[in-house]
Amino acid sequence: MMSARISLLVAALVTTLVAPAAMAQQSADEGPADTLAVVFEDNFDGPSGAGPDGSKWVLETGDNVNNHERQYYTTSTNNAALDGQGNLVITARRENPANYQCWYGTCEYTSARLNTSGRFTQTYGHFEARIKMSRGQGMWPAFWMLGDNIGGAGWPQCGEIDVMENVGFEPSAVHGTIHGPGYSGAGGIGAPYGGPVFADDFHTFAVDWAPNSITWSVDGNAYQTRTPADLNGNQWVFDHPFFMILNLAVGGYWPGDPDGSTPFPNALTVDYVRVTA
Repeated sequence: MMSARISLLVAALVTTLVAPAAMAQQSADEGPADTLAVVFEDNFDGPSGAGPDGSKWVLETGDNVNNHERQYYTTSTNNAALDGQGNLVITARRENPANYQCWYGTCEYTSARLNTSGRFTQTYGHFEARIKMSRGQGMWPAFWMLGDNIGGAGWPQCGEIDVMENVGFEPSAVHGTIHGPGYSGAGGIGAPYGGPVFADDFHTFAVDWAPNSITWSVDGNAYQTRTPADLNGNQWVFDHPFFMILNLAVGGYWPGDPDGSTPFPNALTVDYVRVTA
C-alpha cells in the first residue's frame, strides 16, 4: 500500500518478534505456478464467524496517522472473520464500540489488517490472492508485501511490493507498485491495470517474483514487469524474504475520505491466498 503506513507495522513487528517472466497472457488456473510447490496456502475454510488462522496470520491493531487514514484496526471478528463459505471477509464498519482513539480524535471507523510476519516469509515465487473488492469513495483495500528486515533496516530500505491496491474512486482500476530507497511513497514505481468493476466479482491478483524481476498480473493477464533498470540507479532491494499483508483502509491522502455515498459495513472478501515457489 502506498506507504508511510509503516509505523503501525513496526510496532506490531516488535511485539511479534518478542512473542513467540515474460509479459504474456496465462490463465488464472493454469501456467507456471501450477508446476511449483505450494509453500503457503490459506483457503479460509472454517465455520462462519471464526477468526483467521492464528498460525498463519497476525492481526495488527491501531490507527495510521502517516497516511491520514480514518480507521482503527482491531482483532475483532466483527472486522475479520470467515464466512463459512471458504472466504475471509475483512469488514470496515462505521462504529467505535470500544472508544478507540485515532490521530484525529475519537475514531469513526474500525477495520482489519493481517500480516504473515513471524508465520511465513518467502524470497521469490508466485504470490496470488483471489479477491472481491470493497466498494465506494474512500475505501482503500490492498494485498501487499514488506521485507522482513523492516525492524532493522526500516522502510523503505526493507522494500515493499504492492501486489494490488484499489482506491474507491477508481472502481475499474488496480495498481501494482514497488517502493524502495529513492522510489517510495508517491515516488513508487508501478502501473495501473484497467478492467471491470472489481467489486462486482472475484479476481485473481498476483506477482511473479524472481531475481531482478517482478511481474504483475490480474486474472492471468500480465500487465507490467519491473527490473533494476527501472530504478534510475537506485538500489534494488527485492532479494530477501518478504511477508504478506491484507488490509482494508478507510480514507487517507490517496483515496480521500468516505462520503454520504459510501456504504457501511463495507467488505473486502478473500477466497484464498497462495504462494508457490
